[in-house]
Amino acid sequence: MPGEPAERLAIADWMTAPATLAVMAALEAAGGEGAARFVGGCVRNMILGKAIDDIDIATQLEPPQTMRALEAAGLRCVPTGLEHGTVTAIVDGKPFEVTTLRRDVATDGRRAVVAFTRDWAEDAQRRDFRLNALYLDLLGGVYDPVGQGLADARAGRIIFVGDPQQRIREDYLRILRFFRFQAWYGRTTADPEGLEACAELKAGLSQLSAERVSKELLKLLAADDPRESLGMMRQTGVLDAVLLGNVGLDQLDRLVEIERDILGAADGELRLAALWPQDAAAAARESDRLRLSKAQRERLAAAVSPEPRIAADLATIPARRIVYRLGAAAFSDRVKLAWAAQPSDASPEPWLALLAEARTWSPPRFPLTGADAAGAGFAAGPAMGAALRAAEAWWIEQDFQPDRVALIGRLSSQTPP
Repeated sequence: MPGEPAERLAIADWMTAPATLAVMAALEAAGGEGAARFVGGCVRNMILGKAIDDIDIATQLEPPQTMRALEAAGLRCVPTGLEHGTVTAIVDGKPFEVTTLRRDVATDGRRAVVAFTRDWAEDAQRRDFRLNALYLDLLGGVYDPVGQGLADARAGRIIFVGDPQQRIREDYLRILRFFRFQAWYGRTTADPEGLEACAELKAGLSQLSAERVSKELLKLLAADDPRESLGMMRQTGVLDAVLLGNVGLDQLDRLVEIERDILGAADGELRLAALWPQDAAAAARESDRLRLSKAQRERLAAAVSPEPRIAADLATIPARRIVYRLGAAAFSDRVKLAWAAQPSDASPEPWLALLAEARTWSPPRFPLTGADAAGAGFAAGPAMGAALRAAEAWWIEQDFQPDRVALIGRLSSQTPP
């Protein structure tokens, strides 16, 4: 990368960690000094003083050279995306995504055909936002080939590299990324040119796979406060292009308030449920359309089901019955959504008490088995199952207090067929 860095930052611990140095040393041994730089989120977050999760590296080496360099250094590498120039190095169980500098040859709004380059400025021109087109060397030098990337990061401006419409037509997912980055990092009014481009090109979202859309949407919803971004998505028609039906924001708005002001944790999946009607069948259909994982589908369907009803005046014993039936996690989700459906001046105390009950009370295990029913004279089959269910229902009604001896007595009092 020609020229001096735009700025030098203090070297951070993650840059000098043995695993990081091992990868960078392997790449520079093969390509020379300056053949590899940190790029993307780790650079942006370092500038903003935020935690570093993933470490991405850009290199002038082409993928086969990258793999040979890593293997020569005794490092494990996985060809995770060779056609796009990406190899993942794994050191001490930690992944490092290493991608060759590239330029777009052809794009169709979903994927790109790329050519590799040694030109850092060319690589920067194909990135989405200026604050993501920053590169960092091992000495703390920050390079800003497109200009204004450093200033954008510090000011909280989300601005496309070059022409917003061109960037979006290269990959329509960048529409959702614009709103997601605005929610996570934006501290100024959304860029009008970028916002207009998102509105004009929103029909392109239909070309994307449901998996890519849902992944990006959940990341957006997991921001500390995504409400302003969601409001802009509604105004531009982007939200309706992503979520079918008449999506309401009132319950989501209240849930965000509760999570931020009282609970202290953002839950993107539950916030998605807050956008849907309280209808398990409708949630299942939308989950299928978004191609959510099996675990996500089951969670959201359980969260939005209207029965059994959760209310602030739910007493301890009925609450325990529901926890036993649904599980603590599903019960907690129901409590939060029911709470979010209440006016903002509603007292938080009863809702917090219900959440505490789910957190602190461990549902006991039903003490009886088929062997106990057989000992009471029931033959294996439907009658045995019915007898065990009846005994369990009585045990639940008694607040789980009867012990095994009492339950066997209850079972024995029933007349086997």
